[in-house]
Amino acid sequence: MQIHIRNARVIDPQSGFHNKVADLLIEDGIIKNIAASITAKPGTVIEAKGLCVSPGWIDVFADYREPGFEHKETIKTGLAAAAAGGFAHVLLAPNTQPALSTKSIIQYVAQQALGNIAELHPIGAATQNTDGKELAEMLDMRSHGAIVFSDGWKPVQDANLMLKALEYVKAFKGIIMQIPVDTALASGGLMNEGIVSTGLGMAGIPALAETLSVHRDIELVRYTGSRLHITGISTAASVEMVRKAKTEGLAITCSVTPYHLALTDEALKTYDSIYKVSPPLRCEADRQALIAGLRDGAIDCIATHHRPHEWDAKTKEFEYAADGMAVQENAFNILWDALKDEIEIDRLVEAMTTIPADIFGIDVPAIKKGNRASLTLFTIAGNNTLTAAKAVSMSRNNPFYGKKLSGKVLGVINNNQLHVNK
Repeated sequence: MQIHIRNARVIDPQSGFHNKVADLLIEDGIIKNIAASITAKPGTVIEAKGLCVSPGWIDVFADYREPGFEHKETIKTGLAAAAAGGFAHVLLAPNTQPALSTKSIIQYVAQQALGNIAELHPIGAATQNTDGKELAEMLDMRSHGAIVFSDGWKPVQDANLMLKALEYVKAFKGIIMQIPVDTALASGGLMNEGIVSTGLGMAGIPALAETLSVHRDIELVRYTGSRLHITGISTAASVEMVRKAKTEGLAITCSVTPYHLALTDEALKTYDSIYKVSPPLRCEADRQALIAGLRDGAIDCIATHHRPHEWDAKTKEFEYAADGMAVQENAFNILWDALKDEIEIDRLVEAMTTIPADIFGIDVPAIKKGNRASLTLFTIAGNNTLTAAKAVSMSRNNPFYGKKLSGKVLGVINNNQLHVNK
């Protein structure tokens, strides 16, 4: 297979062509040449106004529901959504049935993902069946493909168990990933506690439910000297705590979702459960703090928190509706629409490529002659509208369907395969 990418702006600090317009010639999955202009034999030609090319994007937390909840999403449809969204790598949440808490289930999901253009990296459960009672066999899962360890949507609440988990993974330089929610403080809450929740008469989830979790886990990292990744950070206070911990040299990284960067609790004034997520959408001051944190590096990378649901899981009374949005397919458009006047595209791409690759040890080759081609093709000019009818994910819990958003993902090249969006 030969692919000729013409007149593309290369966005890759590892490449000698960073921020230059160049042609790339790819043969059999290898970058055979990169130059200002290339004359190539007939093959697949990719060109577009304002075309950009970067290393393949990484989503550091997404939930494909298989095994156990295939009526919501499958690995096949999830990875198709990832490719449509420009992602070459996806870290898979462990909250399946059975949970990703044994080597056999890790092997199963890895097997299901073979042959796809987007690569799957299982997140092994930190505790057995993600029940928060006893540690899972993390070293065993690590040797069979688990890339990081977390209880996903059921964050570890027991401080002593979390301490033991951090000590366990330190032996092999592993990482514990945690969604920052103190479930006792969040219990009964439906949205962010604040002016909007008071006006709507809805039970609120205080920022303290997040910041207390973040503070506890930072102190546990300080005590153990282990590594922690906080995903789904949503409050200004949390960002500041992580920023301070980094200046102290603690091995803490974090990620933010597209919807926390784009939306606030004002969206809940519609009482539409499609905006019900965990952690909840916060106020505008928190959103601005998240943007500032992503800009200055306090926030390292992007996690879509793609969480698909069937229609009746979301379309019911707000109190009983499931949490989550399925936004992987248009994550870039959501991000760029919210951030285009706030940060440079180089910084956003870095947060989706080289930084998560360094954190989690994922092979994302630089855009250089002779390297394997793992690339995302996109534009930052113009607009794109994803409709429910065009979406490839099985689920439709996405409030951004039908909205004109900035930028466009053109396709992905990875594993000697090419995906081009229609």
